Amino acid sequence: MTYFEQMQEKLKKIREQKTVRVLAIETSCDETSVAVVENGRKVLSNIISSQIDIHTRFGGVVPEVASRNHILSINPIIEQALLKANVTMNEIDVVAVTQGAGLVGALLVGVNTAKALAYAYEKPLIAVNHIKGHIAANYISHPNLTPPFCCLIVSGGHTAIVKVENYTSFKLLGSTQDDAIGEAFDKVARVVGLGYPGGPKIDKIAKDIKPTITFIKHDTFENSYDVSYSGLKTAVINYVNTQKQSGKSLDVANICASFQKQAVEMVAKKAIKACKDSNLNTLVLAGGVAANSCLRNTLQNLGKENDVTVLFPDIELCTDNAAMIGSLAYFNLQTYEPAELSMSAKPSIPL
Repeated sequence: MTYFEQMQEKLKKIREQKTVRVLAIETSCDETSVAVVENGRKVLSNIISSQIDIHTRFGGVVPEVASRNHILSINPIIEQALLKANVTMNEIDVVAVTQGAGLVGALLVGVNTAKALAYAYEKPLIAVNHIKGHIAANYISHPNLTPPFCCLIVSGGHTAIVKVENYTSFKLLGSTQDDAIGEAFDKVARVVGLGYPGGPKIDKIAKDIKPTITFIKHDTFENSYDVSYSGLKTAVINYVNTQKQSGKSLDVANICASFQKQAVEMVAKKAIKACKDSNLNTLVLAGGVAANSCLRNTLQNLGKENDVTVLFPDIELCTDNAAMIGSLAYFNLQTYEPAELSMSAKPSIPL
């Protein structure tokens, strides 16, 4: 019997267990994270090693640097995650890992580590879609949450409105046609001199500032759930360049607050509309930009006006982390077959 056939048989028995523990690994970008998650909802440990300080000096994530730091961090973090969860590898039922999307070199560190652990300890291997993993973070923060519901995914690489039909079935309703919202935040932050990472810095400087600048007047995709941030980003850059060429000083706080208001309202209104049009009364957020205070406040207000309950993941679960991967892996293993040891990383992966 091959390894894959043995894991198929093991997985059948695991599905019948009352308690299933997943060791999950996430290395898609610049966070090295390992978690132990029980039954998709309970986090026994979630260790995250961020590389933000390392990449700040470069003004953004450098893929090769990220990969090398994952290699240095991964084994100690696995040990920490097991120690904090108070379990051994023998007490782990399944090994899960982010297969994509992400930086290929970074992903390969996690994928190869997970394959080695799965083979050495004879555990089924579960491949996880990083984008769907962000959605699953809400199952941890809100243990009673069950599909169907709508989800607004907002991160540095993705912006999408999704209908979550069940734990493993998703329908894409709309997405960005160019820049992701987090990418736009980073680019605007760079042009006004705030640096990387842009999202948190813009959110901080824009607090309690009344925005007075209108950068764009029309939504390119007014009649759909799609969005475009390229035009808004370009309008901000042009405004800043015009101010500089005219010898005028930049009101950075107002620029950031005005940009943030338009960026947030563009996608928030469409997410609420998607819920109403789908006859659903729950909207959840997912991704790094879900931590943005303006987005949270805007959606809470729109939710109250439209009788839509808006839920947010805990701040720690907004950024890349292994707990969300472990949560989705639990639901995946109920339906899907284990991954084979020939599995490789997928830098681009559909929802």
